[in-house]
Amino acid sequence: MSGYRFGVLDVFAEPYAAAPQLTARIRIEELTGRPVHAIVLRCQVRIAPRRRAYDAAEQDALLGLFGTPERWADTLRPFQWMRCDTTVPGFTGATEADLVLPCTYDFDVVGSRYLHALGDGTVPLDLLFSGTVFHRGGTGFAVDHVPWDCEARYDLPVAVWRRMISAHFPHTGWIRLDHDLLARLADYRARHGLTSWEEAVRALLAGAGEVAT
Repeated sequence: MSGYRFGVLDVFAEPYAAAPQLTARIRIEELTGRPVHAIVLRCQVRIAPRRRAYDAAEQDALLGLFGTPERWADTLRPFQWMRCDTTVPGFTGATEADLVLPCTYDFDVVGSRYLHALGDGTVPLDLLFSGTVFHRGGTGFAVDHVPWDCEARYDLPVAVWRRMISAHFPHTGWIRLDHDLLARLADYRARHGLTSWEEAVRALLAGAGEVAT
């Protein structure tokens, strides 16, 4: 049995962060009663897509990630959303700490594409912990490791993520383009006297026969 137990109490959006950021409030228990001087804590945050259901609109939006629902038995697998870390001050027994979860709306990131496709409900998260634990003893410091089996689950409301993204990117998103392609798009915009990147993309879609929405 591991000498540590982890749990997630809450995940909330930071209202005054310069970039999109969630904060996970975690609880850490040291089960042997040994005082902890500090923990250098690392966390891998994964999305476990099988732990929720998807309506027809979400299934269509997830086609590019997982294929058609007939294939989901093979393709709907957990994937990494992010890595993060923090330093936990000393405690005895149990403590609470904040874990910063920096987010992005970059559509090259699988997590962003997945979250954008969801209508409501929750995002099933698995937090896998590792790190180094420092204990103070009579002869100095002793070092221990957070065992590999320390993990916690949390169902993040989609509404929390959407409110956070909307606060930083109201009614917008962004994609990365190759430098040469961006130069061609800029040239197209200038030659056609278009006033914004959005107007340039709309004109290109219209020229390709795509219906604007």
